[in-house]
Amino acid sequence: MEEQLRDDEIEIDLLEIFHALWRKAWLIILCLIGGAVIAGAATKFLMVPQYTSSSMIYILTKTTSVTSLADIQMGTQLTVDFETLATSRPVVTAVIDELNLDATYEELVGTITINNPADTRILKISVENPDPELAKDIANAMADATADRVAEVMSTDKPSIVEDAVVSENPSSPSLKKNIAIGGLLAAFLAAAVIIVMLLLDDTLKTEEDIKKYLELNTLAMIPLEEGESAVKKQHMEKSGHEKKKKKRKSGASQTHKK
Repeated sequence: MEEQLRDDEIEIDLLEIFHALWRKAWLIILCLIGGAVIAGAATKFLMVPQYTSSSMIYILTKTTSVTSLADIQMGTQLTVDFETLATSRPVVTAVIDELNLDATYEELVGTITINNPADTRILKISVENPDPELAKDIANAMADATADRVAEVMSTDKPSIVEDAVVSENPSSPSLKKNIAIGGLLAAFLAAAVIIVMLLLDDTLKTEEDIKKYLELNTLAMIPLEEGESAVKKQHMEKSGHEKKKKKRKSGASQTHKK
């Protein structure tokens, strides 16, 4: 029996929350639009666009032959070695010196992404920078420096560069559409959360059902709020009218006395 009452209470509470959100749907929609507009404006005018350029290196050198499964596995293992060598300090420092960059090793390596496309023996070097031309130059310099470093460390021919980086015309980040969607949804969620919290903190009794539910009492009579408010306004108007009449009488009596 108690479990049924709890289920009923939970169901009623959920319905109350739903009705509260429905009554304030206009506010949630307004916050959704406002959040989207603010996020879009912040993305457009406050965030610096970033451009990404990528170059690619073929892992196996001219002296490496792929004739067996062991050779294929070796090529796969080489990709892991190449990824480590590509972001090593000697390679990144060489790029900084070559391009005369005003950046430390930690700053530059944070803009570099190394990945190996699935089922390939190709290493993709991507560089993100606010300057699209500089992003291209760094990506190409990284490919050359990585290939030189691999040939030096592994005592083999220099790996081939499959594709040089080009200047990116469109920014890779931030995403305007994504930020607008996130900003709008976040604002709408916060508005809904505030409405729910205010509903849960409101412990006043508003209806006859609330009295029966929480106090387990029956109501004998109800006084309409609108009629009560109109009566108060009427009394206030009558009182103000009487006061005005008294003031007129006093002013008239004072003028007669002067005469």
